[in-house]
Amino acid sequence: MPASWLLTVALGSLLAVPAAAALVAGVRGRTGRLTRAGRLGVHGRAAASSDRAFAVANRVAAPVCMAAAFVFAVGAALVPGLRLPPAPTLVVFLVSLIGGSLLLVVGGSLGERAAGALAEPVGRPSGCDGCVCGSGGCAGLTRSATADAPARTQQV
Repeated sequence: MPASWLLTVALGSLLAVPAAAALVAGVRGRTGRLTRAGRLGVHGRAAASSDRAFAVANRVAAPVCMAAAFVFAVGAALVPGLRLPPAPTLVVFLVSLIGGSLLLVVGGSLGERAAGALAEPVGRPSGCDGCVCGSGGCAGLTRSATADAPARTQQV
């Protein structure tokens, strides 16, 4: 005896919502129309560091997000369409839900790694904030280092 129509439609609808969200995130991420202020997309620490990092992270995650949308959508169609008994219906629902969710996690991880691999913005070296290079590096450019320089050369 197939599962009730109400159960299958409800479960199919529960899969249609993340399918739509993943598809929108994938398409907008691929085209670069996601913003950091929005709720969709990769929002990890590296991806949130700059607009460029956010765009790269979501461009990398976009194909995997669209694959997750496909998994969710196929599950949303199969759950009511197969007319299976309740237990197999729940199995199809759970496989689709877990499979699509895992794909979203993988896409987010790949996007975060890509954003983290971007080069830091070029600026002052981090050692110049506290002059950790001692007498080498920046020390030769400071006023006190130039005043000490003749005394050091005389000692040698």
